[in-house]
Amino acid sequence: MDLRSRTAAAALIAMLGACQPAPPPAEPPAKVAAPTPAPLAEKPAITVQPALVVPPGVVLPSLDFPPGPLYYCEVKGGKTNIVYEDRVEKLCRRHPEMGPCQYERNACRAKGGRVFTQKGEEVTMAVEAEYDRVVMRVRFQADGGGAPAKKK
Repeated sequence: MDLRSRTAAAALIAMLGACQPAPPPAEPPAKVAAPTPAPLAEKPAITVQPALVVPPGVVLPSLDFPPGPLYYCEVKGGKTNIVYEDRVEKLCRRHPEMGPCQYERNACRAKGGRVFTQKGEEVTMAVEAEYDRVVMRVRFQADGGGAPAKKK
């Protein structure tokens, strides 16, 4: 081994030796109990407002969904189950206000139908409006209702 190789090997061994894990931190010294200050004026209790405040006249459907399809579409007296993909159905059972759930309900309404839960509770447009308020959904116009396109 020449001098350069030995020097490089020694440097490598020194660097590897320096990479040892740090020793565990020493336990902090025992704290001396400080005298407790006199209590300040009592703070008022914090009131938490629920996320879903239903306006008068709007009845939200129960979130206690039985097994099976969540909703059915009633068009001219005929009933058709609204079927979701498994992952979407799990989401809609917990959060019926989400977009994929609403999309299928709106597709039913577009055919002139009405949407009901399996318990027979109707999901009206007032309910959908309340769902939108909860999630604060932003809707964009697909017909160019946004900013004008730049001219070249």
